[in-house]
Amino acid sequence: MHIKDIDLNLLRLFSEVYAAGSVSRAAEQLGLTQPAVSHGLTRLRLLIKDPLFVRAAGGVRPTPKAVVLAEAVQQALGTLAQALNESSAFDPASSRRLFRLHMSDIGEGRFLPELMAHLHRLSPGVRVASRPVAHNGLSDALDSGVIDFAFGFLPQVKDTQRIELLRDRYVVLMRAGHPMHRGLQHLRGTTLLRALQKLDFVAVRSHSDTLRILAQTGLQDRLRLTTEHFMVLPSIVSATDLCVVMPGNIARGFVESGGCVMVQPPFVDRDFTVSLHWSHRFEGDPDNRWFREQVLQLFGEM
Repeated sequence: MHIKDIDLNLLRLFSEVYAAGSVSRAAEQLGLTQPAVSHGLTRLRLLIKDPLFVRAAGGVRPTPKAVVLAEAVQQALGTLAQALNESSAFDPASSRRLFRLHMSDIGEGRFLPELMAHLHRLSPGVRVASRPVAHNGLSDALDSGVIDFAFGFLPQVKDTQRIELLRDRYVVLMRAGHPMHRGLQHLRGTTLLRALQKLDFVAVRSHSDTLRILAQTGLQDRLRLTTEHFMVLPSIVSATDLCVVMPGNIARGFVESGGCVMVQPPFVDRDFTVSLHWSHRFEGDPDNRWFREQVLQLFGEM
């Protein structure tokens, strides 16, 4: 006989009969009929190869093997209950949980400052690590626990749980005082798109959607600089006449900081939605649920 052959419900039933000293009283406690409890004991007896209980005045008396089994079952059930209780709650104040996130460099700039300030107030021991993962490997990375969450516009990522956080659109950022800005402000529609042919652009190699927009609009030949890092773009735009296609939410921050302005051409597929993704496997984990709630509270606009 192997432990794997024993149904956990049989052990709970046995433990109740042992504690009650009576099949009928155990059945009442369990909400079962007396024949159902007796049948369960018979199944367990056949597996254990021991009668476990003998008839006695007012009930049943355990055999020596039943006494040994009862101690083991009580310890096992107690350990199981403790594990379930520990996994049913997340204490932000005391937790030192490490949350691993997928974000692009744009995502880090958009989400991490506010997120880290919020987490530090609620859960000062919680840690965050951001690392990029190839988009075709994101679902597997989430399912395996390599990362806990993925932020971004990730239409190619399938079979994940997700929350839509915000809607955005791609715009053109340029320096304040750019010689073409005033003229572009008065243009609309296809006329504005055609006028972009007179601009020069900088782009980030890893941001395929902005490269796609440049190609769709016929602006790939106007690309004068390709960089590896997003955060250098505002300095380049402010110091030159180079323009950049980027998400409007990020562009507005640079405009508010001064030195930059933006225009909103009607690019094809310019609108997109940023979501938070996680694995179905960890849907019910208390720490996973808590983190999702914080992100939605901070950034949810839907």
